[in-house]
Amino acid sequence: MAATSVHQGNPPAALETPKIAVQDLNLWYGSFHALKNVRVDVLPRKITAFIGPSGCGKSTVLRTFNRMNDLIKGVRVTGKVLIDDHNIYEEDTDLIRLRKRVGMVFQRPNPFPISVFENVAYGPRIHGETRRRRLEELVEKSLRATALWDDLKDRLSTPALGLSPEQQQRLCLSRLLAVEPDVLLMDEPCSALDPIATARIEELAVELSKDFTIVIVTHNMQQAARISHVTAFFLLGELLECGETSQIFTNPKNEKTEQYITGRFG
Repeated sequence: MAATSVHQGNPPAALETPKIAVQDLNLWYGSFHALKNVRVDVLPRKITAFIGPSGCGKSTVLRTFNRMNDLIKGVRVTGKVLIDDHNIYEEDTDLIRLRKRVGMVFQRPNPFPISVFENVAYGPRIHGETRRRRLEELVEKSLRATALWDDLKDRLSTPALGLSPEQQQRLCLSRLLAVEPDVLLMDEPCSALDPIATARIEELAVELSKDFTIVIVTHNMQQAARISHVTAFFLLGELLECGETSQIFTNPKNEKTEQYITGRFG
């Protein structure tokens, strides 16, 4: 299955130190064994795509990176998730600091029912920033990073819920960037958008990957092929194959990977 890639930069180096290293990760929802001995590296300032059919565990893996699964009753985790060589599942992990460093965008835009400015300033305020000038700087910087500043600089006091779906998703990214994270997690960020808006969000992700480590969960094979540097294929809670995106989509090593990306199941 061939696809044209739009991502920029060099392919991941085999010996590059990972930003995130997942080691023998297992996760249970009650008695259900959802993730089974997952081992995967996420490289810095690259886009890594997690693909696979519904229920395969890719979003669950994504949520282990900021421990969002902890909010679900009955979840149990073993193994390690190292971010910059620190195991975030150690008991002394500061979850507030972790979720500041590792931000997440969800399937549907979820701006707060407040103004554009207050949406973007929300995170810095929560983390103790009270200086109005600094908040203004962060809002402008974050809106510029998502190409919203020119459109919204004269509408900062207007309700965020009045924006288009694409603008709302960009605003949610701006809200994350305002707290200056290291990692951006995107769980099907374009599933609620039309093709034109999807293309714009993809272009934004590529641009952001120059400065941030990005992990995206997607059902869209063409999207993974277009924008990611590395692709990981999950099936039934296991990581079956991970490699450079060009290799995964043109010469997969696992038969089930080939069957999935060519549409024979999933």
